[in-house]
Amino acid sequence: MPLSRPGQASGFTLIELMLGIAVLVILLTLSMPSFQAWMQNIQIRNASESILTGIQKARNEAVTRNTNASFVMGADSSWTVNVVNPASIIETRPASDGSQSVTRTVLPTGATTVTFNNFGLITANADTTATLTQLDFSAPGGSRDMRITIGVGGNAKMCDPSLPSGSSPSAC
Repeated sequence: MPLSRPGQASGFTLIELMLGIAVLVILLTLSMPSFQAWMQNIQIRNASESILTGIQKARNEAVTRNTNASFVMGADSSWTVNVVNPASIIETRPASDGSQSVTRTVLPTGATTVTFNNFGLITANADTTATLTQLDFSAPGGSRDMRITIGVGGNAKMCDPSLPSGSSPSAC
């Protein structure tokens, strides 16, 4: 038995197609704000992970090379890992690896460098500037800020400052 009668057209009518497109447009319009917040949150996380990677690289290189190594932040999310003496660049990352729309707040204010000794502990910076201890990352439209803290022992941790302390492993 045939599914449709001969001589009759099968498929969608123009009205059914227009209704389907209208529903799709409404759904996309409603989901756009949450999609934009999700994208901003990804940019915040990318920028913070890039800088955390650089800090950990500097500490590892100091221990591996048995000498002082420093992590130096540049503009946006760019960074450089250097051997202090004799001065040489180990690795550098451009700002494009992070996100230009992410705002970075540094403690102490104006600090850009952290130096590790051959035991992986923080030591005074060769240029006598303040040692970097904390970075906060946020972006307009983002709903999940991130923080990197650098302990006196040289360990760096990325966490979420909005979570109550002790409530989650990712809480600060």
